[in-house]
Amino acid sequence: MNSELLLSKSSQCITQEDTSFARETVPQKITVILPAFNEEISIGSVVLLARQYADRVIVVDDGSSDRTAEIAEKVGAEVIVHSLNSGKGMALKTGFEAAEGSDVIVTMDSDGQHNPSDIPKLVSPILEDVADMVNGSRYLNGNRKNTPSYRRVGQTILDKATNMNSGIQVTDSQSGFRAFAGHTKDIFRFNSKGMAIESEMLSDAGKAGLRIKEVEIGVRYDVGRSTENPIRHGLMVLLKILTDMEFNRPLYYFTIPGFVLGTSGLYMGLSFLQTFYLGGNLHFGPTILMILLTLVGTFMVFTGIMLHSIAGILRESIKS
Repeated sequence: MNSELLLSKSSQCITQEDTSFARETVPQKITVILPAFNEEISIGSVVLLARQYADRVIVVDDGSSDRTAEIAEKVGAEVIVHSLNSGKGMALKTGFEAAEGSDVIVTMDSDGQHNPSDIPKLVSPILEDVADMVNGSRYLNGNRKNTPSYRRVGQTILDKATNMNSGIQVTDSQSGFRAFAGHTKDIFRFNSKGMAIESEMLSDAGKAGLRIKEVEIGVRYDVGRSTENPIRHGLMVLLKILTDMEFNRPLYYFTIPGFVLGTSGLYMGLSFLQTFYLGGNLHFGPTILMILLTLVGTFMVFTGIMLHSIAGILRESIKS
């Protein structure tokens, strides 16, 4: 398949909408980062439309085996190639490093799900200095009916876990369509190599005290279907969030489970005392279990409180 045919097919993935946002009139330098893995069908149209709203479009080809890099370069993108597939998190890290000097950095998927014509909505709050980070949300107005049911359940769980971990409230924690003020580029860890990067970046933004705003975006589910099992993907992301929560929100991670365990132990203890008072016998196994639950629960509660205080001091030092 030649490049012209691929570009023709690529242009069908996204419908071009209003292009009245003239980047030439905006003094700030806007850079769009597109992580890409085997996206030769869609990458051409995504780059062409993104260039209408940005000064630079950087495509990070994450070890593609097709002509993604070639087509992206042909339509005017700056292309950085990973020799091996390293995951979305590493692709974003590479893109952020290459975006040095940008006033606004926009990240979006390269499979055609996101429409570049939404870029002005994301960058406006940053240009107006009312936000440091803008999250593009599919569910800002509560509209989840167009989301496939299997995604809806998993998305709700990941949203709740991410919000608990980050300490901020967003309606679409797994959105890859975001805008960042240029001065925030160095606060992100990029420890997550895969799709858990979306939640990790919100966690980092929360710890740094960034001003976060959400705007509504559209999304297409008939393109860019992942080959990864959605259940496995969701569980891996959730596991990463819970691991992160151990350090960010120890009060949730230790104190709440510890309270449940300790309360269970005390309840068993009261039952045993009642049995003993009425002349019954105490069995060795349940008694040991009661003692262990009470001790472990108490230890977890105090550990969570102590780590919560330490985490609060660290967050304040980071903000200052």
